Amino acid sequence: MQQEPARLRIEGRPLTVLSANLWHDWPRHRRQRERLEQFARLIERESVDIALLQEVSRHRELHADQWLAERLGMAYAYARANGHQDAIGFEEGVAVFSCFPLRHAALHHLGSGRTPFSRRLALGASLDTPFGPLDVFSVHLGLLPWQNVDQVNQLLAWVGTPADRTLPAFIGGDFNAGENSSQVSQAQQQWLDLFRHHNPDQDGTTHELRGPAGIPLSRRRLDYLFLAQNEHQWQVLDAHHLDAPGGPHSDHLAVLARLLPH
Repeated sequence: MQQEPARLRIEGRPLTVLSANLWHDWPRHRRQRERLEQFARLIERESVDIALLQEVSRHRELHADQWLAERLGMAYAYARANGHQDAIGFEEGVAVFSCFPLRHAALHHLGSGRTPFSRRLALGASLDTPFGPLDVFSVHLGLLPWQNVDQVNQLLAWVGTPADRTLPAFIGGDFNAGENSSQVSQAQQQWLDLFRHHNPDQDGTTHELRGPAGIPLSRRRLDYLFLAQNEHQWQVLDAHHLDAPGGPHSDHLAVLARLLPH
């Protein structure tokens, strides 16, 4: 964990938070350096203060977490989820990047954790910001519906409801569950869904599955950015989905929100 960023954002403007799945594309790692550079430009263009990332890969040629930290000058924490670089030459995990000091990080295993090479995680961190202290969480949940439901329940219990919390918290990640699923509906009942709050009727698709001929097979909203707060402490100025300039950085769209404290 790198605790001190190389720079701090200027006080007096909105807080910008982003969640993104970076798509490790194992074992081919197609265009990975190019895609990481495009993603770094996205962070710079949008003046992102906090980035909650999934599928952050490490292999012999490139550690994506270290590359991004050096490229952007941000503090970060990383946790391995799947694979193991020393054992099999590849791993990927979740990460929190911040332009503000990162004072504490904590890891929570979602699920049984019986397999050391395949895990689902939530990575939490405490940040010191010009707006006051914040908690943030980066999450990547499983594909199997029954496991996904259980993982969302564990996440809700760990992060807590707004009434449970003393500090506001941002929860972002690839939930691998559609917006109409019971578990996402449960999360929306506890936490503020920033994109849907700002865009009540807009198409929320963040991931498309395409066939060999490029024909869309499914379009789903899998990526979310939530806010847990015990009072109306933050005003949502903007929330939308976006891709990197100059080309896709991933097979998922990122979720971005800008907020001001009341």
